Amino acid sequence: MEPISRTVTGSDDVELHVLEWSRDGVPLLLLHGFGNEAHIWDDFASVLAPHYRTIALDHRGHGDSGWDAGGRYDLDSLVRDVEAVTAALDIERLVVIGHSLGGRVAALFASRNIDRMAGLVIVDIGPDIDMRGAMRIRMDVEANVTPSFSSVAEYERALSIAYPAGQPAAIGRMARHGLRRCSGGSFELKMDPALRGAMSRRDGEELESSDPMSPEAQWGALARISCPTLIVRGAASDILSADTADKMVDEVLADGRLAVVARAGHSVMTDNPEGFEEALSGFLLSEE
Repeated sequence: MEPISRTVTGSDDVELHVLEWSRDGVPLLLLHGFGNEAHIWDDFASVLAPHYRTIALDHRGHGDSGWDAGGRYDLDSLVRDVEAVTAALDIERLVVIGHSLGGRVAALFASRNIDRMAGLVIVDIGPDIDMRGAMRIRMDVEANVTPSFSSVAEYERALSIAYPAGQPAAIGRMARHGLRRCSGGSFELKMDPALRGAMSRRDGEELESSDPMSPEAQWGALARISCPTLIVRGAASDILSADTADKMVDEVLADGRLAVVARAGHSVMTDNPEGFEEALSGFLLSEE
């Protein structure tokens, strides 16, 4: 099933790109992680489209969305974008699924829009990050601030190293949709280099508890969420530890459930698409 591309105006007048697979049913919004884009959801979105109005957003600075000239890539700005997109698409009550950075956006959005939430899925991210994964991501960001590639195939090879468990079809799609051709014939990432630099500088900082990215603020956001919430963890994740996932579900969320997907690391949907689909379908299709 091929999605329809649309452009809507987000907060700060940034033009945002969305994909829409269907227009019937309860709206369901998919939010990708840092460095990815909306097409990472292609396979899973097609499964949901017969049951939900299924939409995926390119965060500002990612994919085919606009870059923010003011460099506003903080969590609050991304949440305001979600609020602007749902308003532009006449969406009131909805389900939100977010992976990694998108999961943090989803959690903060849900905590600020409690009455609008029909359900929430947070994929392999929590308030506390496993230091193994934090170091890996920091090294990757610092090594690739302004990467360019001679071909899509070269980028695909780089992705296969960054996503060692990723399925070939998913890696190929990420490569095709993650690049734009330069005037000289080479390719560059669609992602705004300023965003990569900002994330690299921010990683590892001691954050004020009032900062939405701080663990204290993230735990507080989860505690305010009342809708049914599924936490999805890759069994081999180096980002979301088993202890943090258990705490989210057992101690903090009002209505939390946990699904652990075998043969998957942090990028659960690309590592084990079938396991990811099974874990989420049991939650989403029983909550219609």
